[in-house]
Amino acid sequence: QVQLVESGGGSVQAGESLTLSCEVSVHFDNGYCMGWFRQAPGKEREGVAGIDSNGMTVYADSVKGRFTISKDGTKNIMYLQMNSLKPEDSAMYYCAIDGFRPVSMVVALNGANAFDYWGQGTQVTVSS
Repeated sequence: QVQLVESGGGSVQAGESLTLSCEVSVHFDNGYCMGWFRQAPGKEREGVAGIDSNGMTVYADSVKGRFTISKDGTKNIMYLQMNSLKPEDSAMYYCAIDGFRPVSMVVALNGANAFDYWGQGTQVTVSS
């Protein structure tokens, strides 16, 4: 059963914007933590931004001021608004969710290992 589905990836030029969406069908009785991760060829998977059921957010230093994570509780959709894109942002982007935990876990080293539910990924390519 597919529980998270990403969409919105594509190919853009540096400086342009892109918005990713993740439809979530996983429920946790005591809250949740979800986030966006990315992985480029030959690189480790890294956390980009996270948000929890209380609305707390966290961002990787590399995207602060450029990316915005948000959620639509009514529609169970998580978004990642990506502005001022750079070539180094190119990667496969994944959404993930798990039970409630500190949102800082998303951007911690090896933070991806703390999440059990993942989407299939959507490719983002930024060219100069």
